[in-house]
Amino acid sequence: MLIDSHVNLHAPQFDEDREAVISRALASGVRLMVNICDRVSNYDAVRLVAQHPDIWCTVGTHPHEAKEDPELKAEKLIQLAADPRVVGIGECGLDFHYDLSPREVQAQVFRAHVAAARETGLPLVVHTREADEVMAEILETEYAQGPFRILMHCYTSGAELARRVAALGAWFSVSGIATFKAAEDVRALVRDMPAERIMVETDCPYLAPVPFRGRRCEPAMLPKVLEKLAEIRGWSLAEAEARTEDAFFAVFDRIPRP
Repeated sequence: MLIDSHVNLHAPQFDEDREAVISRALASGVRLMVNICDRVSNYDAVRLVAQHPDIWCTVGTHPHEAKEDPELKAEKLIQLAADPRVVGIGECGLDFHYDLSPREVQAQVFRAHVAAARETGLPLVVHTREADEVMAEILETEYAQGPFRILMHCYTSGAELARRVAALGAWFSVSGIATFKAAEDVRALVRDMPAERIMVETDCPYLAPVPFRGRRCEPAMLPKVLEKLAEIRGWSLAEAEARTEDAFFAVFDRIPRP
């Protein structure tokens, strides 16, 4: 089955036609979606979308929003993650490109998410941008204190960070960026990802794949991401679909596999 591992269907870009977007996704063959929490204070809106039987959700705070609650504790995340519709911790991490939250606050809040992932056993959904060395150091140091599962969402960072987190057993998610003409560096990363630990996403409403680039992205566009992944890896479409499905359920194991 086709599975979109990272959607933002609670975003205001979908306020006018959310149900139609979900219907188009199902019609395109997308059978499951994970709606990703951008900040803990917005969890209710994220969770509302996950009332749909084919949509699950996460709980967490994006690094851009870390300044909203610099003292966020793992206990708060653990409490919210008791909801059976919650299947991951995040999106969390480090973003040193925009620096919308102070870097030390990003790191502190990120470590709270790591602790919650370790305690709950749910996967950590990681965003990282221009923070490779710090990200590797935090993940390696924290992993040494007790293992947890790692999903590097929409991975576009360096090959060395990819190697270091792969050594920790991390999974990787491929987005529409892999279809962009100028993204050969991303395609090179995809070629080297562990074959059994790759899944696909749209990150909608962002990053619409070619030939939809420039439009609002939605989950119905996921087949184009899968097609590009198959091309990059030299897999048939059926193999790409089977491999990404297996990887998804290995990570998001709170979701019953049909």
